[in-house]
Amino acid sequence: AVAGLLLAILSVVDPVGFAQLRIASQEVAAPVARASRSVIGSIAGIDDSVSAYVRAGSQNRRLRKELAETRRQLVATSSLQEENRQLKGLLALQETDKAAVANGYLLTSTSTSSKRIALLSIGRNLGVTAGQPVRGADGLIGRVLSSGPSVSQVLLLTDVDNIVPVRRARDGLPALANGRGNGDLDVRTLNIANNPFKPGDILVTSGTGGLYPPNIQVAIVVRRQNDGALARPLADPAKVDAVSVLRPYTPDNIEAQRARPAATPGDAP
Repeated sequence: AVAGLLLAILSVVDPVGFAQLRIASQEVAAPVARASRSVIGSIAGIDDSVSAYVRAGSQNRRLRKELAETRRQLVATSSLQEENRQLKGLLALQETDKAAVANGYLLTSTSTSSKRIALLSIGRNLGVTAGQPVRGADGLIGRVLSSGPSVSQVLLLTDVDNIVPVRRARDGLPALANGRGNGDLDVRTLNIANNPFKPGDILVTSGTGGLYPPNIQVAIVVRRQNDGALARPLADPAKVDAVSVLRPYTPDNIEAQRARPAATPGDAP
């Protein structure tokens, strides 16, 4: 109180001296003000950083959830688009080829077993019997191994017991395609001394020997080998959903087969 009274008297008696004293006191207090300001700014910055971190964590959780949902929707959309593509392909085939007995879906297929077999969603209820060829929109799948009342087993094209007479699409070169049991095919010409295959050659069924109708896409050559070629099926059973079961091919009844409509999974037997 005494110091304050003296300063008040000095400000009245000697305003210039009081102003100099005030400036001197501010110079003394300036370092302390600067330090306190820095500390306050740092504390405020820490508070802002913590708040931003908390907000970022909440936003990251929300964004991760949205990303996971978007991925699920993308997978579902891609799956539906692929199924629609296959169904459209089968519909186009049915309009030009009336040899189909019925249409169904591949439910499961073996990928590691030595026996390459798939389960088909239709059976004897729609006229499916053993020995009938099975194809997808992209090409040959295999043949019916056995049929039950509502499901059937399909021996896949890649099974070692499945041999398909084929021909090269561009020039009709005859050959035999045999499953290797690992997802690929061995292709050999009838003349073992001649090996004209090249990567990219498309192989289709030839119709020789019956069973498989001609001109169904089978495989594409990926590598030439000493005694033939290594080929990959154009219709991958692991990715195919919709398939058609065909009547066994014989040159005598193919015209009659084309004149008959195919059944669908919802039709009565």
